[in-house]
Amino acid sequence: MATPLMAGVGIATAALLGREVVKQYVRFKAAPAAARAFYKGGFQPEMNRREAALILGLRESAAEERIKEAHRRIMIANHPDSGGSSFIAAKVNEAKDMLLGKKSKSSVF
Repeated sequence: MATPLMAGVGIATAALLGREVVKQYVRFKAAPAAARAFYKGGFQPEMNRREAALILGLRESAAEERIKEAHRRIMIANHPDSGGSSFIAAKVNEAKDMLLGKKSKSSVF
């Protein structure tokens, strides 16, 4: 008697979970592409805090630990020794320095 009951509960749970997954997928696809896309545009001639935060994927007011964590994660993926771009690596380093307050007024590029 308990086995058919447990099977029914398991099937009902799986059906409700599947329904929620489909609803979330439909909501995701209905969202405007701008909400799901990366930032489009080039780098500013002079880096500011907003651009630095966009490069690292953080808020302008992020804590030092989060800035360093984001910098490390991005540099692992884009390091020139691993086939990444030296320009992108320089911009990521500049963004980290800007958000940590170590940015000098002159840019490498």
